[in-house]
Amino acid sequence: MKYGKLAVTLVASAALALSACGNSGSEEGKKGNGKDVKEEKLLKLAIMSEPPSLNPQKANDTTSGALLNSLFEGLTRVDDDGKVQNAVAEKIDISKDKLTYTFTLKDTKWSNGDTVTANDFKHAWIYGLNPKTASEYATILYPIKGAEAFHTGKGKEEDIAIEAKDDKTLIVTLENPTPYFTELTAFMTYLPVNEKVAKENPKWNAEGGEGYVTNGPFTLSEWKHSAAITMKKSDSYWDKGSVGLDAISVKMVESEATANRMFTNGDLDFLGAPFQSVPLDALPGYKKDKSLNVEDYAAIYEYKMNTKGKYTKNENIRKALTLAIDRQGLIDNVVKGEQKPALAMVPSAVKGFENEAYIKDHDVEEAKKALEEGMKELGISKASDIELGISINTSEAHAAIAQYIQAGWEKELGIKVKIDNSEWQVFLDKMTALQYDVGRLGWVADYNDAYTFLERYDAANNGNNDTGWEDPKYTELMKQSVKELDEAKRLQLFKDGQKILMEQYPVAPIYYYTNIWVVKDHVKNMAPNGLGVINLKQVELSK
Repeated sequence: MKYGKLAVTLVASAALALSACGNSGSEEGKKGNGKDVKEEKLLKLAIMSEPPSLNPQKANDTTSGALLNSLFEGLTRVDDDGKVQNAVAEKIDISKDKLTYTFTLKDTKWSNGDTVTANDFKHAWIYGLNPKTASEYATILYPIKGAEAFHTGKGKEEDIAIEAKDDKTLIVTLENPTPYFTELTAFMTYLPVNEKVAKENPKWNAEGGEGYVTNGPFTLSEWKHSAAITMKKSDSYWDKGSVGLDAISVKMVESEATANRMFTNGDLDFLGAPFQSVPLDALPGYKKDKSLNVEDYAAIYEYKMNTKGKYTKNENIRKALTLAIDRQGLIDNVVKGEQKPALAMVPSAVKGFENEAYIKDHDVEEAKKALEEGMKELGISKASDIELGISINTSEAHAAIAQYIQAGWEKELGIKVKIDNSEWQVFLDKMTALQYDVGRLGWVADYNDAYTFLERYDAANNGNNDTGWEDPKYTELMKQSVKELDEAKRLQLFKDGQKILMEQYPVAPIYYYTNIWVVKDHVKNMAPNGLGVINLKQVELSK
């Protein structure tokens, strides 16, 4: 999904992870939110931590996105084959110049009985663009004419080209032709919000229950913060006959090892992306019994560099850190999920970037040369005088990766490295505030295009940048790319931009993710698509 900070949380699995429990003998399997639920239609899952936000326009991570995709529905959806389908939109008319989209809405309802209107979409999108709401994903709305100007304080709200012509007609005009725009309208920042509810209660999204109004296949019936979430099949959903589950119980289980025990004990039905992850030490066993599913997808695991930091402000120091990483060794000895070393910023799963490589893996000789140059520039005489921190969020896998890279940097470069481990939201806050030296994050494609990986760094104040880095030439290339209609020229703009990014080292790419999961035999239609999304609407239980 991808999500703002697309915080792909686990190593072996590609994003953050949810899990499902279906212990037929447990009392919990017979009850859901205090009410009887048909046991065979109750899916139990577990996410790693409290979702930072369940407001579609405020969320920026895969945990929140995985839930929002089942609670809300946009104008379109992307199916398991990566094809765009109409969802709330009954039909979509596109002008000959590819700039104006007219969406005609189906007759659909909110969970409180209100009709879903074109104005609900307009309200939500403008809320996401409003600088006062501080949405970190506002830039994904920039294809809309006037959106960027309003968000950056250079334009007015009334100049944003979103028109609710009537309750069932939404007209959107773009700045430039955007071939993937109907893919964007399936993304969480483009989801609608009930305008009346949001205006009456600005904190509508803080708790579960009737006040949390949705238009998707499930409602948020209960939210026990830091403990559990219960979603129930929505009676008001327009396509409820296609929903195979009665309820979904989502527990918050921080430890991958604990989640794995729950799965092996029969208390979880699913383990893997985009929810809770398969622990590294469990992979060999699942491979042996042939229950492990592994698929390539468009996502990257990376170490960001604080370009304002004491040492990482220096390009040569960043270069040394990037080149010294033994990616293949990390994959073979730690993550073991058939990942591929990342030698560029756009994954090889993205069309046109199959064989891109800008650095050599584990290039120790060049790393040492860069370190020496960086030390001269900073006036440092001994490598051991350099002490850096690797910031991670709580996770056995992230810790194992950090320890491997820590050992490599200390051995190959002679610097001192410590690991800073924080709870998810605290970690995100540190990254945003540049209170770190080197910090791990992952990014899953929001849509199948190189722009989703590269636009994050078009400006230092981009909500998904988190490095403090920007380059005027790079910024200009990204601006040109959204205006370029010739696909070959557009691809070259991306490659020119990626070259600048790789030559200045604000980010160290580490590996391209694979999607890894295990699922119980009685769970049907539960597998992530090429963007790491699982459509829980289609999941069925055979027992």
